[in-house]
Amino acid sequence: MRLLYDLGIRMYGLLVRMLAPFYPKAKQWADGRKGILQNINQTVAAGQKYIWFHFASLGEFEQGRSVMEQIKKNFPHEKIVVTFFSPSGYEIRKNTPLADYVFYLPEDTPANVRRFLDILDPKLAIFTKYEYWYHYFNELHKRNIPLLMISAIFREEQLFFKPYGGFYRSILKKVSFFFTQNLDSVHMLKWIGITRAGLAGDTRFDRVVELPRQHKTRPEITTFVNGRPILVAGSTWLPDEEKLQVLKELYPQWKFILAPHEIDEGHLLQISKLFSSSIRFSELATSTTETIQGAQVLIIDNIGMLSSLYYYGDIAYIGGGFGVGIHNTLEAAAYGIPVIFGPKYEKFQEAVDLLVFGAGFSIGNKEELQKVFAHLMDTEKRKTAGEAAKKYVQQRSGATQIIMKYLETEKLLG
Repeated sequence: MRLLYDLGIRMYGLLVRMLAPFYPKAKQWADGRKGILQNINQTVAAGQKYIWFHFASLGEFEQGRSVMEQIKKNFPHEKIVVTFFSPSGYEIRKNTPLADYVFYLPEDTPANVRRFLDILDPKLAIFTKYEYWYHYFNELHKRNIPLLMISAIFREEQLFFKPYGGFYRSILKKVSFFFTQNLDSVHMLKWIGITRAGLAGDTRFDRVVELPRQHKTRPEITTFVNGRPILVAGSTWLPDEEKLQVLKELYPQWKFILAPHEIDEGHLLQISKLFSSSIRFSELATSTTETIQGAQVLIIDNIGMLSSLYYYGDIAYIGGGFGVGIHNTLEAAAYGIPVIFGPKYEKFQEAVDLLVFGAGFSIGNKEELQKVFAHLMDTEKRKTAGEAAKKYVQQRSGATQIIMKYLETEKLLG
């Protein structure tokens, strides 16, 4: 199995590099790893003991952000290095003030891992939610460097829990401690002989619960809203947008803010064709008040605004549910508004919980979307669902403090 794993790592890297001339993200992934170890060696200051945070992508960064913020606040002298696997995380957060250095993660080969750890010499490694790299975990264990998994979550169908999953279980056993999102994950780890685990919760709650308190209004968006009810659609894909287009026609008194997951020009043009009477965010600064207020749809053509846009919403729609899975529902729920999403939500505990609490609504087609939206036209029903969403987020904050208590008790900081 180790041989197959190593072959898979090399084949994946080869495939991405072959696709690089044709796909921008593949090119970013490949270009970002050219001479990566030499770059790290020339950039990182020697003689420091770093805390190394690794994130798969942007979502995991936001999930671990609260822990980095607390470390920076309570232990400002600590040095933090962040790595990303995905370009969608690195390209957006490569200049984050929370880290002293940000890099792409070198591929998980024995030589790369030894060189990376020789250069960095971390005092502690923290991974978020998932990404279990055999050689990184094995080498950290050999060097007695503590490795924590925060906001970890497991499901029975994962390879770790299969009769033939011994190799993958061996990776988990290199982790010093798991802070899990739910109690089921603690029990599943115990079933395979891993007892260094405890329930902390999802650190995303600690991040999103602060969003409404930190919100700053944007005058140009306030002008667009103009006192009208708003649906904010976040991280949408074309299948989501095609369904939302029907609502625009049925509810002309409502306005819509669309923040697509991909903002390439081709996708933005598709959205513009779907939604007449639309305006892009980049056009607001040069448009008249009359033009802005006359538009029914605002298309967000940049990255980084979404978490603040839900402030303006009366209802949220979260995209991705007609693809590989829904995106972040918690940012919207934190603002106390009901959340609608597509059918691919089962792997996201918070979405399941929002449905149970009556704060979330799953739809499978245009007709179901229209039915849910009509239900939420009742002000009291909309208010009740929104209050349930906000309460759900507030009651589940606190994971960061549990993790910080562990770090301080184990003397891993300072």
